[in-house]
Amino acid sequence: MNTNKRKLTLICAVHYVKLCYRSLLFLITIVMYVIGRIRQSEELFGGYEDNQWVLGTIWLVFAVEMACRFFPSRLESTGCGKQFKRNYRPTGQTDPKLQSWKRTLAVIAAWVLLNGIIGGLYLTGIIDGGIMILISLAYSVCDMICILFFCPFQTWFMKNRCCSDCRIYNWDYAMMFTPLVFIPNAYAWSLLGISLLLLLRWEITLRRYPERFAVNTNACLACSNCAEKLCHHKKQLRNFWEKNRLREKNKRKIR
Repeated sequence: MNTNKRKLTLICAVHYVKLCYRSLLFLITIVMYVIGRIRQSEELFGGYEDNQWVLGTIWLVFAVEMACRFFPSRLESTGCGKQFKRNYRPTGQTDPKLQSWKRTLAVIAAWVLLNGIIGGLYLTGIIDGGIMILISLAYSVCDMICILFFCPFQTWFMKNRCCSDCRIYNWDYAMMFTPLVFIPNAYAWSLLGISLLLLLRWEITLRRYPERFAVNTNACLACSNCAEKLCHHKKQLRNFWEKNRLREKNKRKIR
């Protein structure tokens, strides 16, 4: 028996469920978009939105997710819930060491640049509103991939240890729905509005209670107190890549 096999934690299971239904929603929406293009309809998703169930379903899924974020929950990770008092355990230190604001600005700059390019393509008519919604749904799938497998923001920008001490954890929905700023639709703008409220609450809490967000002042963020193990698959992938890199390096030496 393999005693080293890890049991899937509740938080991990919740994130895998999110990955599955977000991916399914994304794929279904792609199919509907393609059908609309084949029919050469000028309406978003071939006019399906007239029945208000396509965008309505997307809106309901993410509105419920975001509404839950306003309250502490055992179904959310510590990294997400560190803004709440219940997830704060003082270490005795009084000088919180937060992640660099320069790294945070780098993330903002990269994200604005990326979505500025996408917005430019939309405003010039190269892509349409349907593509913008598909991009937002693609972002939602990537959000789960970032948490479970590989996060470019963690690796290339923030350099944080894991999601628990991530400075921008609750920016996810605001980043996810950034493309919707270009879509003049009540569903789109309301999702964006709720996501910005989440972002605003996160930033206000960080400024009022910075000790909750730093590993050196909040014991809940320490690896020794983590029961979620969301970083497990990331570590497996890093080890796999490192082994492959060393294997290729050794092969080149032999040649």
